[in-house]
Amino acid sequence: MIQRVVVAILCGILFGIGLVISDMVNPARVLAFLDVTGSWDPSLAFVMGGALIPSSIAYAIKRHRGRPVFEMRFHVPTNRTIDGALVSGALLFGLGWGLVGLCPGPALASLATGRWEAVLFVAAMIVGMFAYRTTSPRRILSRFGFTEGGKTDGYPQDQ
Repeated sequence: MIQRVVVAILCGILFGIGLVISDMVNPARVLAFLDVTGSWDPSLAFVMGGALIPSSIAYAIKRHRGRPVFEMRFHVPTNRTIDGALVSGALLFGLGWGLVGLCPGPALASLATGRWEAVLFVAAMIVGMFAYRTTSPRRILSRFGFTEGGKTDGYPQDQ
């Protein structure tokens, strides 16, 4: 158990360092990347493209391993349905990213900078997560044992 926590923390730190080095914590750079009709900054496209390399390697390793090193099984989403919840979530994510130039990972990493914008964004993100958790009809129904096909989300249920 402690190994999993330590590995998760180290992976999070490594991810955060990567976000800082790539300057994805800089809202101005992100907004310049999203401004394809103005003064477009394509540098983040290389960062995103470069992220495909370790991701591809990880999926190749997953295909050849029975289980992860510090876990009993791989936790990979099984739900591949494009539904209203996925589309609306993607729209909200894109809208937030486009308006302020931050998304959850870079926002958490940018807390280290102490910028008030990052603190405000993360506070609003936490409020939004809490509001969703307390008002989502699917979550409310699952509290009473009603689920869709035995699942409340796209992940297999933990035993």
